[in-house]
Amino acid sequence: MRYDRASADNAMAEPPPAVPSEPVSGSARRRLWDMGHSAACPITGVCLVLADLQKLARKSGLPVDGCSDYEVHSQVLQACHSRSALAEQLQRELDRRYARQIQQLQRIKTTDALAQNWAQTSLNGDWAGDFWAVLTHPRCTAELENQVLGQVHMWQHQTGLAARADASRLKEVLAENQRLTLELAAAQQRLQTQATEQAAAQQAWRAQYADLRAKLIRTEAERDLARTQGVTAPATDAAARLRQRQIAGQQRLADHNEKLLMRKLRREAELNTNTPSPHKPGRSQGTADAGQDSAAPLLVDLTDRAVLCVGGRTQGIPIYRQVIEHRGARFMHHDGGEEDKASRLNNQLQAADVVICQVACVSHGAYWRVKEHCKRTGKPCLFVEMPSRSALERALGQLASGTSSSLV
Repeated sequence: MRYDRASADNAMAEPPPAVPSEPVSGSARRRLWDMGHSAACPITGVCLVLADLQKLARKSGLPVDGCSDYEVHSQVLQACHSRSALAEQLQRELDRRYARQIQQLQRIKTTDALAQNWAQTSLNGDWAGDFWAVLTHPRCTAELENQVLGQVHMWQHQTGLAARADASRLKEVLAENQRLTLELAAAQQRLQTQATEQAAAQQAWRAQYADLRAKLIRTEAERDLARTQGVTAPATDAAARLRQRQIAGQQRLADHNEKLLMRKLRREAELNTNTPSPHKPGRSQGTADAGQDSAAPLLVDLTDRAVLCVGGRTQGIPIYRQVIEHRGARFMHHDGGEEDKASRLNNQLQAADVVICQVACVSHGAYWRVKEHCKRTGKPCLFVEMPSRSALERALGQLASGTSSSLV
């Protein structure tokens, strides 16, 4: 079939309505080609989507390739004015698609009941199936057909106006959404900048707090050391040591086992360094200690002794372990309250024979816990200020001379 534009324009123009014979009797359903010429346009436009309409047109042999949507619609209308192959395919497809609505209207036996049913169902949002079922019903007269087609015609006009209004509103909504999206992105950027600045400020505050805490611990340790030295300096005999314990309460070394340990450590230190007495160092040793920090420390045999290191930097722990285990001792460590629990520190203090506390890298609570425990039990306690190998070796060297609770 060749497409004729003039014929299509005539088909789209609304012709005088053909008045079919009124199906007031019988049960045969009406066919698409038996209806008025004005019925095919709304039926194909409302009851079928354009893609299905094109598919049926190609199947029936219409030359629709390369045609516009309007041209395809016009060719379909021409084919529906008579009982053509396309008209029969449309009839079968619409009957199959809207079989449920057709079956529901089979119980209606009069034209008035059919009109009332259309008045009710047409109020629903999806009325395409009811539209086809009413037009093809045996009791649909020419008057009812014109009434239904008129309503659908006006609804299509209103739908077009609503679609244009919706399109305009959609355009406004999209523009507003784009504006709000830009504002949201700018707000998120500002929040990200503020969060970065706040994190940097908090980091600076933490660093300042850690520095002040270390200074406080060092100050308290130096103050306690000064008090201890002011009391213990004149303690050269048993009476002075007794007087020291009574005044300061820091020399609770009456435990017999601790005295044996200290004597053994002093004796081993004297043998290793070839000095006559750890209380009276030779001239060469005193000169070396006063001259530089890297002088050879007084080595102590700590075989089978448990040495607990409290605090210290993470990277320095392997060095402490190496120095202590090299002397045959068992190495123990507690981070000074950063992550390890306080209950674990109490258990380790009970198990330790010697305690080494790094005052610059330990919490305030852990520092006082170590100090109180060593005072109460009389265990040797060395307070090391600088976390280094030489400081640790000097601290261990003090054990040979009987010195404890000192700051190295």
